[in-house]
Amino acid sequence: MPAARIAESLAFINWTVLTGLAIGSFTAVALARLRTAATRGYLAFTGIVGVLLGLLALASDYGLPGPAAGSPITIDAGWDPVRRAALVAFLVLAIAYDVEILRGRRAPWLASAGVAAGAAVLLLAAVSWGGGPLGALLLAIELLSLSAALGGVFAAMVLGHWYLVTPKLPEAPLVSVARAVAIVVAVQIALFILWLAVGAGPAGTPAFAALGGSWALFVWLRLIVGLVFPLVLSWAAIQTARTRSMESATGLLYIDVAAIAASTVVAAGLYFGAGLLV
Repeated sequence: MPAARIAESLAFINWTVLTGLAIGSFTAVALARLRTAATRGYLAFTGIVGVLLGLLALASDYGLPGPAAGSPITIDAGWDPVRRAALVAFLVLAIAYDVEILRGRRAPWLASAGVAAGAAVLLLAAVSWGGGPLGALLLAIELLSLSAALGGVFAAMVLGHWYLVTPKLPEAPLVSVARAVAIVVAVQIALFILWLAVGAGPAGTPAFAALGGSWALFVWLRLIVGLVFPLVLSWAAIQTARTRSMESATGLLYIDVAAIAASTVVAAGLYFGAGLLV
């Protein structure tokens, strides 16, 4: 039954992953451009990939279905046009920012506008699927954290590859991005505990009840494989990057990407399939 409910939510899971990758990687690029010595080639490449992922997210948005029978999620379709308009605005700003990067400019105002537009997309999605003001607020926090973790670790993994062709690049950029990912994952662990303690989500489960029952396997997978394991991997990537073992750091970040992507899938599946926020 749980697996079938998650399968019914695949369209929303797909949207969450694609949008998180696009917005999260753009945010990582913007911060790396303003605060590190990351190369222009890396920033432009990652930004372009983010735009392509954003286009796929936009296409997936138009294919989102209504709520499945028995779904705990309340969908307010009236927000769909506004959310899609915000996603288009984000893509336009992301393309413009990539052009500015290729021209050698920092354009902090454009970076800020793109990050704000990306956050607006996630906030509007939360309003659409949150089922009320409090639910929308909690879901917005969850979507923002998922986007930051998934897009950030993707950007870190790509940056690790850049050291293979730019060996003189200082280790500070990779250390900074990997550290940011570790901080985000640590915040996600804190949120996981908080969500369980208050029974967050449309299902309205009692405190910590989600650790047992029919959905317990997925909840524990989210915690152990999707949160604790990536935190350890991110810490290890930071340490290996500091010693300039860039191939090892990149390998660790590859695994980190897979773990955080799987974690994002499980978190989205639990929300849209079971009404659990974890």
